[in-house]
Amino acid sequence: MSDVIDYKIYGDDMQIVEIELDPGEGVRAEAGAMMFMEQGIEMQTSTGGGLFKGFKRAITGESFFITTFLNNGNGKSRLAFGAPYPGRVVVLDLARLGGKFICQKDSFLCAARGIEVEIAFTKRLGAGLFGGEGFILQRLEGDGMAFVHAGGTLIEKTLAAGETIRVDTGCLAAFSPSVDYDIQFVGGFKNALFGGEGLFLAKLTGPGLVYLQSLPFSRLADRIYAAAKFSNKEEQRGMGGIGLGGAVLGGGLLGGLLSGGDSD
Repeated sequence: MSDVIDYKIYGDDMQIVEIELDPGEGVRAEAGAMMFMEQGIEMQTSTGGGLFKGFKRAITGESFFITTFLNNGNGKSRLAFGAPYPGRVVVLDLARLGGKFICQKDSFLCAARGIEVEIAFTKRLGAGLFGGEGFILQRLEGDGMAFVHAGGTLIEKTLAAGETIRVDTGCLAAFSPSVDYDIQFVGGFKNALFGGEGLFLAKLTGPGLVYLQSLPFSRLADRIYAAAKFSNKEEQRGMGGIGLGGAVLGGGLLGGLLSGGDSD
């Protein structure tokens, strides 16, 4: 049985979720996500159920350890957790969603005490080998509130039975277990080489709820890495030019000084 918690979400692009705990209530969070906590709240860091639990979380991209924040005071206390990069906080009421929900790996932010973060393997080998975001997803289980983070703009879609959409594998943030998830080859020689969208797309078939994100962390990291490589190359070229120019200039000055000294 999960704790019943109250919450508020602040911000637009870099959101935080503030949680209010009654005495005796607790919330579990990814290590390093906490922003602030009021008096009366104590931290308890552990594997959350033994070494096997810790290893399962590590496989999904989360920390080996998980931190539980307990309100051991006599009154209400608040604490807040911050998103790791620009995007939106997705609120999942698992009691209303059937007790389970599937999320992209490393998207978990925090949840009421009693919610478990488990491994969710994709159903088909093709989805695991060519999914782009890896073979492993996260499955949140419980009957309380859970909060995950999606990058960029968030889109919510409710698929009817048999309805299908195809999305970039990284742009899939979360979906209900009733949604069938598979990987589809884009097809076409020019599409594969010059399409710029990758060779495979995620094929989602309803019924069920789907959350899409416009800025997956993998895409953001690729852009930052590419910009950093370009910047390093430009700096090296610049330093090389400065070095060559300095050598020429220095040689000219030294030669002038020496020739000037001889003429005197």
